[in-house]
Amino acid sequence: MRRGLNYTSSPLLASKTPAWRSKFVMACLVLAFTGLAARAAWVQVIDNDFFLRQGEVRFARTLELSANRGRILDRNGLILASSVPAASIWAIPEDVEKNTPEDLAKLPQLAKLMDMPLDQLKKKLSEDKSFVWVKRQLDWEVGQKIKELGIKGVYQSREYKRQYPEGEAAAHIVGFTNVEDKGQEGMELAFENDLAGRKGSRRVIKDRLGRVVEGVGEEIPPIDGRDIQLSIDSKIQFFAYQKLKEQVIAHKAVGGSVVVMDAKTGELLALANYPSFDPANRKRLTGEQLRNRAITDVFEPGSIMKPITVGIALESGKFRPSSVIDTTPGRINVTGSVISDTRNYGVLTVEGVIQKSSNVGTTKIAQQLSAQEMWETFSAVGFGQKPQISFPGAASGRLRPHKTWRPVEQATMSYGYGLSASLVQMVRAYTVFSNGGKVIPATMLKLDRPPVGVPVFSERTAEQVRKMLALATGPGGTGQRAQTVGYSVGGKSGTARKQVGKSYAAGKYRAWFAGMAPIENPRVIVAVMVDEPSNGTYYGGAVAAPVFSTVVQHSLRLLGIAPDMAVQPQIVAAPVEESL
Repeated sequence: MRRGLNYTSSPLLASKTPAWRSKFVMACLVLAFTGLAARAAWVQVIDNDFFLRQGEVRFARTLELSANRGRILDRNGLILASSVPAASIWAIPEDVEKNTPEDLAKLPQLAKLMDMPLDQLKKKLSEDKSFVWVKRQLDWEVGQKIKELGIKGVYQSREYKRQYPEGEAAAHIVGFTNVEDKGQEGMELAFENDLAGRKGSRRVIKDRLGRVVEGVGEEIPPIDGRDIQLSIDSKIQFFAYQKLKEQVIAHKAVGGSVVVMDAKTGELLALANYPSFDPANRKRLTGEQLRNRAITDVFEPGSIMKPITVGIALESGKFRPSSVIDTTPGRINVTGSVISDTRNYGVLTVEGVIQKSSNVGTTKIAQQLSAQEMWETFSAVGFGQKPQISFPGAASGRLRPHKTWRPVEQATMSYGYGLSASLVQMVRAYTVFSNGGKVIPATMLKLDRPPVGVPVFSERTAEQVRKMLALATGPGGTGQRAQTVGYSVGGKSGTARKQVGKSYAAGKYRAWFAGMAPIENPRVIVAVMVDEPSNGTYYGGAVAAPVFSTVVQHSLRLLGIAPDMAVQPQIVAAPVEESL
């Protein structure tokens, strides 16, 4: 019989432990460790998919590698829009709450740096979230100052924001992006896919503090967006905007637009609207500021349609520039509707009809034409069709089918009522006179080669109409204030009643002027619209023509076009009011 083990010599504490007990405990420990080893092998080797997934969820992250957004350039390579580094501030509210009183005392300074009310900042930092954006796309220098404060729980990320050097002068052209750097308006929106490029990605493992431990998987590099070069000349754009702004303010108008086009290529050199906005600061942006009136708004063009109607008449062979038209007594009845001039011009030639802007004369010309041939020509020069200028929101205007025209409607359309067009459409239509009878498409992108024009009139007809446009800006014409120093000009003024609802509003007008220079070999076409001038003067020849004059002179000088006239002020005769 085996003796037990004595663990003490004291008889009071003497205890005999059986030998099997120690062996049993040892066996249990061995069994337990064997089970743990088997469990570890099962979890880590055999059935590890679930735990791998959970590990990835907790520690594996896919980091986006931002692509640099492409620049928007003018025709000379000057920057209209570019991306610059920006600091976006974010916070972990629970970490901010653990700050010392000294750090919390820095919150007013933080709010001041971010130009944010302190109450709003505290509200964001008290949200029950593990992550909150405080403010995005701050200037990088401001971000560095915030970093120097050293407030625990407040962090920043490096992002990019758009910078617009031309400010409000080119705002309607370039548009703007949102905080996610996606285009919202203008060329930023139109060429979003090209400008944005493609983001890259990188798979990494992060520790619990958010630090990258190692990279896993394949890294996909980002593809930067490509630059977009516009046809816009930033110098012409700025000058046109300033002159338009001055005229709109001077005449207490609702707004206005000016478009400058290269008469040979159809490239838009300037497109300005007022009121405008600063694309870098859109806190108080309104719909009136955002509207690109030159492209999205359509109006009844009024008298600036008359040269096109006369062009149709000359092309038909039914009229010559010297053909006589009797406008006596200054009004005409067409199927019960009376069409009148501002006064009785008596007997006029076709040239005189354009020079005096006679509604009666234009109506009598239109009565000798068919509705179909008028509609075909109006359509050929771009009316009723959306301009293909790669710009969002471009309007098509309205040109009804000729089969629905009544005699009085055919008459009113001949001088610009009963149809609608945008300012860009009017500029494009006038290319038919600057390109030997061929109409060319408008574009906002710089071209590498001259466009192909579509014949509408003969070269002879185009030349004859240009001479009439020159008469309209000379002594006895309605557009005398369009004359400029050193350059011959030609154009047509227009004054159209403004339609509100189903009728024309009393005392509300739009003043227009469209023309080209130099008249013998046009290099630029300029169209101006002033909406609702209210200081007592509303005729296109008095309100819009002066803007045309200064913009034409400045544009031709910037383009290096030599003067074709003696550089001296011209004598302007007494103004002639055009017919409404």
